[in-house]
Amino acid sequence: MHIIADLHLHSRFSRAVSREMTIQNLAAWGVKKGIGLLATGDWTHPLWMQEIEQNLEEVGNGLLRLKTTKDGPFFLLSTELSCIFSQNGKTRRVHVLVWVPSIASAVNISQEITKQGGNVLSDGRPILGFTLIRLAELIFTIEPEALIVPAHIWTPWFSVYGSMGGFDSLKEAFGKYEKNIYAVETGLSSSPNMNWRIGELDTRSIISSSDAHSGPKLGREATIFDLPTLSYTNIKKALMNYTNDLKKPRVVSTIEFYPEEGKYHFTGHRDCHIRLTPEEVVQKGTTCSVCGKPLTQGVMQRVEQLATKPFGTKAPNRPPFTMLVPLVEIIGEAIGRPVTSPKVAIQYDALLKEFNTEFHILIDASLDEIKRVSTPEIADGIKKVRSGDIVIDPGYDGIFGVVKIWKSEKDKALVSAVGEQETIF
Repeated sequence: MHIIADLHLHSRFSRAVSREMTIQNLAAWGVKKGIGLLATGDWTHPLWMQEIEQNLEEVGNGLLRLKTTKDGPFFLLSTELSCIFSQNGKTRRVHVLVWVPSIASAVNISQEITKQGGNVLSDGRPILGFTLIRLAELIFTIEPEALIVPAHIWTPWFSVYGSMGGFDSLKEAFGKYEKNIYAVETGLSSSPNMNWRIGELDTRSIISSSDAHSGPKLGREATIFDLPTLSYTNIKKALMNYTNDLKKPRVVSTIEFYPEEGKYHFTGHRDCHIRLTPEEVVQKGTTCSVCGKPLTQGVMQRVEQLATKPFGTKAPNRPPFTMLVPLVEIIGEAIGRPVTSPKVAIQYDALLKEFNTEFHILIDASLDEIKRVSTPEIADGIKKVRSGDIVIDPGYDGIFGVVKIWKSEKDKALVSAVGEQETIF
């Protein structure tokens, strides 16, 4: 069976997250998007765990589902932890995802974190003073089947490879527990092919997820699994199958944000409106020419630093990936309205009523049928996204890139076409 999974998101108990991020709303948005497996998010927070237990039930396969329905989406107990600590004379700031197969394991880990001085009530994504080695030991001692997945691994400020607070290798970061790191998360500012250039990731699966702070953001990145049956154990086996063996549970493909749209893709300094490509950094250096302060190193530049393979390297046996733009963004540009406009919502709901899920609309639905239900402009926008015929003004230093689907002849494309997208299955 194939299933689309989004295994990194947040509840309303995390900072800067919509108050609408409840269990029921997560499930509803999962259905709209076409996501069959969702992260619970934030299970270290006691109040959110209460809501998990009130609304979800364990189904005996390491996953959960709503008590009110026997249908999906299913949920996996996933949380994000922020570790800030000193190691080898440098302050480290790394975010990791922790997945566990039972509520009991989640509660036991949360209690042990508290015993060791962690304040899990402070935020849905608590800040811990633990090294990654200490955290891994705590987690695997309590739950040997747990999974630790480094989150958005290139983000400058808070990631395992981050230029400001990360490491140059997983071995340096996790020590003897490096062998237990079966997968990494791309983050919005990188795509799988960028990660294929890193030698130590040859033996890790590469997954993607939304890190959503509101319902509409679910699925902006996601991972598609091929599993004999849906279970936590098979998800773990799929991550361990980095060679993409077709006879085993595996990652089929990932759904990706255009990395240029991510807010840390290029190097720059937003206060001074300075943005540099990796090539320009080589020429101009890493100091802001306006204020003289260090520039925030972009993901592209950091990848160049750690890459062991040249640009354009095609990794054997790696799952393919599909670049998408969220449907509301396509509709908004097509009709000249902001994505929060009621007119955008009307078009979005009409398309969902006809085609059931957003992913089906974006990738598989007939363009003629989309045109019949909506407008020629919306159908044309979806066609352009499928073929990569778009322009993106790349993001930098915390500013998201801007997607332009329609461009005039004088505009120069900032991303190359990726070819007609194939079906996600």
